[in-house]
Amino acid sequence: MFRYETEAGEMGYRRIAGVDEAGRGPLAGPVVAAAVILPVQVSLSGLTDSKKLSPSAREKFFPMIRSVALGYGVAVVSEEVIDEINILQASLLAMKLAVEKLREAPDCLLLDGIHSIKLPVYQKTIIEGDSRSLSIAAASVLAKVTRDRLMADYHVAFPQYGFDQHKGYGTQLHRDRIRQFGPCPIHRKTFKGVREFLAV
Repeated sequence: MFRYETEAGEMGYRRIAGVDEAGRGPLAGPVVAAAVILPVQVSLSGLTDSKKLSPSAREKFFPMIRSVALGYGVAVVSEEVIDEINILQASLLAMKLAVEKLREAPDCLLLDGIHSIKLPVYQKTIIEGDSRSLSIAAASVLAKVTRDRLMADYHVAFPQYGFDQHKGYGTQLHRDRIRQFGPCPIHRKTFKGVREFLAV
């Protein structure tokens, strides 16, 4: 899990940030991204892609990552912006903003996926990077836990949709509730499964 960080270190890079996002697929809520710089000799046994971890494991790793990281940044891009610029661009914007929140600028970025971001720094994109890079896995956990907590807060405001259960993803329960109650302010109005139920 530290192969890509080691390779970057051998190339001379010293501040290597893993970057990932959470929330590209849901029908509601923001997209959240995180950037994490880990020390070289860090021990985070069992850490992997946040989607492969149980909610309790993610909650366990969340404070551990923040305490051992040399730096981390988290950014939230709202559903309004997602509707305005599309989900891919909103995800890349969230990742860029997360990197910019690092207290010390990185000299190398390890990015989950195939898209680089608009920053003048060396970048390596890694398919399934959240399962192959410890730094990206750490970023995936910070992003996922932050987003899940936001969706739990939204559940308090809009309890009829069950956001505490599905976190905005397009489950049958969620789709049924959209059909029953119509979209609420945090639904992504350009997404299939929501736009059909908007008042004309």
